[in-house]
Amino acid sequence: MSTKKILIVVDMQVDFIDGALGSKEAATIVSPVCQKIETARQNGDILIFTRDTHHEDYLDTEEGKHLPVPHCLKDSAGWQIDKRLPIAEGDTIIDKPTFGSLALGNLLQQKYSSTVESIEFIGLCTDICVLSNAVIAKAALPDVPIVVDAACCAGVTPESHDTALAAMKTIQVNVLHQGQEPWRK
Repeated sequence: MSTKKILIVVDMQVDFIDGALGSKEAATIVSPVCQKIETARQNGDILIFTRDTHHEDYLDTEEGKHLPVPHCLKDSAGWQIDKRLPIAEGDTIIDKPTFGSLALGNLLQQKYSSTVESIEFIGLCTDICVLSNAVIAKAALPDVPIVVDAACCAGVTPESHDTALAAMKTIQVNVLHQGQEPWRK
């Protein structure tokens, strides 16, 4: 069986780009994220998208109590993956109820444990959902290189982005292009 690379695009949703929790940093990574997706597709890589998914009771959840900003409510405009991202038939979309997705970890373990050569993460937010899912992937497939392309990520703040990258480096996640983020210019 041939080995493949996996590109995981984390939470590139309207609410995180220019909606309820949007930021100028998030808006600047849309173009490089689209380019990265197109390159991965041309290379025959596997594409997985995560989608933060909350419901009307969000404010009553543990997350909602700490971040009382309704966002990514299922089927709302803000929940949608940004239309500029080139999603294709056959791409996997995982709806996740919180920062990290155990469903993603299970999928990686069950379907790709012997066929994947590396897993790369891009998207939003570096310091919350990218970090959480990179840790889950590392735990699910400890012998597979996990990569984060910092130039295709943005955090809640530039400082928390850098802190998250430092934490990921500590657990042997390979960080690419730190310092080349488009929002640093």
